[in-house]
Amino acid sequence: MSFEIQELPDVIRVIVLLNLSKGAKIKKATLKSRIDKVCVSYTCVDMGELDKALREMSAEGLIEEKGEYVNLTPQGQKLGKEWESLLLKKEPIMEVVAGLVDGSITSLVVILSAFIATLTGTSTFLSNQPAIIFAAFLTLSAVAITNFSSFLLGGITEDLNDIMTLQNLMNYSLSDIPDKKERDKSLLLVQKLFTLLGKQIHRSNLYAAIICGVTTFIAGIIPIATYLVLPPFYNVAVSLVLVSAIVGVFLVRYRSKKTRVNWKITFAETLVIVIIATIASLLLGAA
Repeated sequence: MSFEIQELPDVIRVIVLLNLSKGAKIKKATLKSRIDKVCVSYTCVDMGELDKALREMSAEGLIEEKGEYVNLTPQGQKLGKEWESLLLKKEPIMEVVAGLVDGSITSLVVILSAFIATLTGTSTFLSNQPAIIFAAFLTLSAVAITNFSSFLLGGITEDLNDIMTLQNLMNYSLSDIPDKKERDKSLLLVQKLFTLLGKQIHRSNLYAAIICGVTTFIAGIIPIATYLVLPPFYNVAVSLVLVSAIVGVFLVRYRSKKTRVNWKITFAETLVIVIIATIASLLLGAA
């Protein structure tokens, strides 16, 4: 199966995959109207061109046609999700990883700082608990808000740059179509599609930023709350176990699954990064 963007049916297939990626059946007429919405006030595609693209997709095992209804096959759903991930960044990988890492490191730094201060006699847990709670929530909230703003602003900028690059590559490939009418249709359809995607990217990045901020706060607040609730010495042991569980189970498993790398390699990488970042944060805090 080939899926290069070289002619008008290829562009139509991308739009069909994006519209059917949820797995629902849809009428061909409804699909045609959705393509017309992409073109706004222009008529980019006629029904014959849509039927041609659908026949090619059916021959390649991407869709099933049942009368006037079409739906994606499992292979088509997989390809549709890949296009969604490429164009809309709907797979929350970086934001979840960043949230778990930053939340875990922040909780580790807060817990170890409070424990070291108690051991050295510079403070006691009971007398300074309000100060510890305030410092913990302030630190964790600052990290979560920073992650939120960074992923929102940085993500929008990066994703818009990525889709502009992808659009330029598609335009370059489609500009070789010999037929001027088909070439103009293809370029216009790609232009309108990416204008629509640009609007959706802002929404996707807002969701990604929220996921990152919330994940950061949850990953950090659970060990810190455990440290504050339990009696001294027990609190350190249990909270560190929770941090280890977040890093060792959730973070490593998630990274290993998404990157398709052996979990032992992922665990070693993650452990080294967390240890170095925690020690550096403690040293900077003590300086």
